Amino acid sequence: MERTLITSNFSMTDLYPASAAHASRSCRRVQYISPVASAAGQNSSYRKKKNTTSSPPSAAAGATVLTSPPATDNVQYTAPKHTERRRQDEPVVAKTNTSRIATATTAPRTSQAQSRPRRRPAPAVASLPMAFCSALEEVINTFVDPPALRPSVDPRNVLSANFAPVDELPPTPCRVVRGAIPRCLAGGAYIRNGPNPQHLPRGPHHLFDGDGMLHSLLLPPAASSSSSSDPVLCSRYVQTYKYLVERDAGAPVMPNVFSGFHGVAGMARGAVVAARVLTGQMNPAEGVGLANTSLAFFGGRLYALGESDLPYAVRVDPATGEVTTHGRCDFGGRLFMGMTAHPKKDPITGELFAFRYGPVPPYVTYFRFDPAGNKQGPDVPIFSVQQPTFLHDFAITERYAIFQEIQIVMKPMDMIVGGGSPVGADSGKVPRLGVLPRYATDESEMRWFEVPGFNMMHSLNAWEEADGEELVLVAPNVLSIEHALERMELIHSCVEKVRINLRTGAVSRTPLAAGNLDFGVIHPGYLGRRNRYGYLGIGDPMPKIAGVAKLDFDLAGTGDCTVAQRDFGPGCFAGEPFFVPDDVEGDGNEDDGYLVCYVHNERTGENRFVVMDARSPQLDIVAEVELPARVPYGFHGLFVTQAELQSQQQ
Repeated sequence: MERTLITSNFSMTDLYPASAAHASRSCRRVQYISPVASAAGQNSSYRKKKNTTSSPPSAAAGATVLTSPPATDNVQYTAPKHTERRRQDEPVVAKTNTSRIATATTAPRTSQAQSRPRRRPAPAVASLPMAFCSALEEVINTFVDPPALRPSVDPRNVLSANFAPVDELPPTPCRVVRGAIPRCLAGGAYIRNGPNPQHLPRGPHHLFDGDGMLHSLLLPPAASSSSSSDPVLCSRYVQTYKYLVERDAGAPVMPNVFSGFHGVAGMARGAVVAARVLTGQMNPAEGVGLANTSLAFFGGRLYALGESDLPYAVRVDPATGEVTTHGRCDFGGRLFMGMTAHPKKDPITGELFAFRYGPVPPYVTYFRFDPAGNKQGPDVPIFSVQQPTFLHDFAITERYAIFQEIQIVMKPMDMIVGGGSPVGADSGKVPRLGVLPRYATDESEMRWFEVPGFNMMHSLNAWEEADGEELVLVAPNVLSIEHALERMELIHSCVEKVRINLRTGAVSRTPLAAGNLDFGVIHPGYLGRRNRYGYLGIGDPMPKIAGVAKLDFDLAGTGDCTVAQRDFGPGCFAGEPFFVPDDVEGDGNEDDGYLVCYVHNERTGENRFVVMDARSPQLDIVAEVELPARVPYGFHGLFVTQAELQSQQQ
């Protein structure tokens, strides 16, 4: 397929007011700048402002390491206390552009005009080494690498409009404003993960650098459908080691990996990080991840995932909707460094397959878990990957695991010698797909197939045909891979069907749709098996999703395979949809189910949870829940059924 670069006249600064560089904050009361009023608080120097409110002392940061499956939860901290639930007759906050204020009591209403810039809280105890390191970072951010020189990582652009962070929200009732919640969703929870920086950045900031926040909507059980029970929205940070360290410090401490290590400034920041480690301000062995990418439920436990760290065990209370973090999980000491944010759970066997990747050999390591959540078998290092690659996702079939090696690579020497970024595109590299037996104990049977021009960031599904002689992979192909990290608004992804003949080595590709489609899902019961339908977000531009398209894979080779589409309307954008099978009233067809996601209206400020009928030609909306607070654009979500919520380990 001919590679095409799709350009756009879209400009963040043209569409949205710039967000303020700094704003005020205390430990008990947090306020973010509204997208409209934020321009008034700009401060291009990014200098720290004093806080007139003293911060209460906080516990020392520490990360709980869990084994899996544990007998009991080992929690080193207490969950934040609930605030009073709002009265149902109060006006909904989401109807304005102001952000919600979370306090220890019911939050007062504020208007746009009353929104004030948020300031960083002062550390409870500012040690001399911490003050020295912070001063060095301030010099780097002001004179060596000011964010204004790189608009793609300038917080005033990156964190504008609905990308701006929000405060935590205690369990808060919501109203069903359209239709009725389908019975197959009753009692379950839709949870969306995404970046939400705890503190306003001092310097460059990439969208991927934000702390993980879970936005969970607990739906009422079917038994209470005729009562006054309402859906409950709760937004909580994943309390990672990074989050705890910076919460206690009252300011950013750990480096921004995607934006901070660039050229000479990157080396200088590396020296500051080393100084923080040597003076005990942080311990990388406790984890440096953000847990901001996705979620997985396996072995009776819910996990928040980010590929640069171990999974964090979290829990949604099936009675109240409260979201708590239980700790960083190393699975009995058998998992270390990190795990992909896209593990694959076999719907038949219940096993989970995953991998980790990094900048040192072996660059990729494959492993698996049994249905109970215990890590099984030996790790399988894949030494045939000879260059560190950005390996975000993979696929499985009944007998194989399929890995992708794309043109985004890690190049630390470019930062040192060329003054560039340690992660970037290599146009001279030929993408390839690697096939490994699913239960391999080493890489001796690994086979690689070159697929020029095929850069897969996310996979939809893969399966076997012709008695296992052929493998079929369906995935979006990022045509403009050079923009994947720094200019996401220029990304264009086209869905393709790739066929690999294991006997002859031949590889063929068939485009399924020309639209800008990514963040796709399928019926989870068909993972690794042949399926017909896929549901993908329509980028306008990425990572904002303007609608959802349904593709019929059986139409491959006949033209555009789009058979249904839903546009959210002018100024309305969502994130990745999630497919929930209708196992209550459905007839067993693959597309019997519903698509769910959060939708934000940039014109009115309204936020809604939307349920779409996956069988209908226009993906008809059958239910909507009006949300009491803004949910920023994020990454990946998950629907956890009522039975799964009730089976969570205590």
